[in-house]
Amino acid sequence: MNLLQNFNKAFESKARLGIMSVLMVNDELSFNNMKELLALTDGNLATHLRALEEANYISFKKEFIGRKPSTVYSVTDEGKKAFNEHLNELEKFIRGA
Repeated sequence: MNLLQNFNKAFESKARLGIMSVLMVNDELSFNNMKELLALTDGNLATHLRALEEANYISFKKEFIGRKPSTVYSVTDEGKKAFNEHLNELEKFIRGA
């Protein structure tokens, strides 16, 4: 039996795991705050955010702060459920190892 079969592939990368982790404990975060927190480049962060958006695990809204555009991200209900299931599988794996 493959012990890793129940892991969610969307969260295999360290960057996506980080993105979901910081969004789970914050109602919302801006692109720049996430970039700083996770020490990722613009392109790398954008790529991983897009993949999580396409999976419907995160959502975003664009707004203006003064004259500057800002994109703010949050976790969807589907994303919360999927991430919690992933963490539960990870915990089972660790306890069984």
